[in-house]
Amino acid sequence: MATASHYLYVVAGLLLAGAFAAHVVHATLLATGRSLATAVGRRQSPAFAGVVGGSFAMAAAESDGDETGPRTAAAPYAISLAWAAGTSLALSLVLRGLVVGRGPWGNMFEFTVAFALGIVAGYLVLERRYPVRSIGFVPLAVAFGLFLFSWTLPREIEALVPALQNPPLLTIHVGMAMVSYGIFAMSFAAGLAYLVQERRVPGGLAVDRFAWLPTRETLDAVAFRAVIVGFPVFATMIVLGSWWASIAWSRYWGWDPKETAALVTWLVYAVYLHLRSQRGWRGRPAALVLVVGFVMVLVTYSGNLWFPGLHSYSGL
Repeated sequence: MATASHYLYVVAGLLLAGAFAAHVVHATLLATGRSLATAVGRRQSPAFAGVVGGSFAMAAAESDGDETGPRTAAAPYAISLAWAAGTSLALSLVLRGLVVGRGPWGNMFEFTVAFALGIVAGYLVLERRYPVRSIGFVPLAVAFGLFLFSWTLPREIEALVPALQNPPLLTIHVGMAMVSYGIFAMSFAAGLAYLVQERRVPGGLAVDRFAWLPTRETLDAVAFRAVIVGFPVFATMIVLGSWWASIAWSRYWGWDPKETAALVTWLVYAVYLHLRSQRGWRGRPAALVLVVGFVMVLVTYSGNLWFPGLHSYSGL
């Protein structure tokens, strides 16, 4: 099973590279006004992006239940490759989990692969509900970057250090980190796209800059929904980690670098949700907070690589 897991991992990397490339082609076709395919049954009408010299996208007619937005000839290949990559990554981790008898994320290699899977899964779930395929290359770029990084990490299956020898808590705690990190990657992609999409015109009015990108309203909704789902998962992960710390190290909190980074990340997203929900805080400031939040996610993920602490057991 270990060999099969490795082969699936390699195949997943190739599929992920293909999915990223196909999404880039899809976005490029939209940006250059060469949207070809559309849902069946309704006419297309061009949506011009006035600030982009001659650039336009054909607004996709939506069939019942199809909310993926503008379509191109590359779109079906892009999403099919993403599904195939996610499936291959998932099967690789399942087989590795069967081999090790726990959640397959006990070292830096395993968690990095799981992080990449979480991003792909988060994108695929939100893509079925919102027209965000044109920005799919952003989360897939992060996922592919993580896959390339995982290729440099030790992949040998070794016994865990004593602090990690708690299979139930390891599986749930780190699994929640994988899920929340992946979902936050979509809020990052939406926030980044919002910063690109928003344009101020004379008089201070904000308008959409590009017709091929999702509207600012759509991007704001995607970012908010992603944080709404990811935030409680992330918070629960911190609570479980504190409980585990009391078992492994006889204290609930020790200001370990990874613990501190996780707390700062939680505070960033808590501020975003408070201001977004209580004061209707939207637009560029909210998008900037989401970008900062995901930077902190990456710091939390990699903190044990740069700072010594009790979480420095990555196998490096």
